[in-house]
Amino acid sequence: MDERELEEIRRRRLMELQRIREEEIKREQMKQQIELQKKAILRQILEPEARERLARVKLAHPEIAEAVENQLILLAQSGKIRNRISDDVLVSILRQISSKRRETRIIRK
Repeated sequence: MDERELEEIRRRRLMELQRIREEEIKREQMKQQIELQKKAILRQILEPEARERLARVKLAHPEIAEAVENQLILLAQSGKIRNRISDDVLVSILRQISSKRRETRIIRK
């Protein structure tokens, strides 16, 4: 290989890396935008105490909080939530979800 071929390979590789980096930046920006939209919707449908509780649940059990958030957003977008959700209602939703999760049993023989 001569010097020109090496330089061409380097240039192509650099362009490829730049393209990959730009795609990653776009994905990250999309994630941030989606997260901001989710927060805005949740701010509209949850009372402050319920939002705080959901934030605390998210720290301890992110998968449960994510599922609840997604479900609440779907219900809000479909128009099934008419009033803001109070802390008590959110607690009952979380209890229902956690009771479903605890049904898993391991039986050893």
